Amino acid sequence: MNRIPVIDLTATGINIAHLRVNAGLTVKDLQLIFGFSTPQAIYKWQRGTALPTVDNLVVLAVVFRVRIEDILIFQVDGTI
Repeated sequence: MNRIPVIDLTATGINIAHLRVNAGLTVKDLQLIFGFSTPQAIYKWQRGTALPTVDNLVVLAVVFRVRIEDILIFQVDGTI
């Protein structure tokens, strides 16, 4: 049987925060880059209560200078 990878929301959020800090950016910086009226989406990403959309993941990868695969943290859960 094959194992199914699942995105670990909490670990991904921690990773986004870590990558942001390593890039020398604040939450406000990301808010401006994305053109968000409030920083709430970014805080949700960092808390692991929401994931960025695919298009926002692409922007994060460019801003952080990493691959999308370097942003998302997976765990193996279940089988198919």
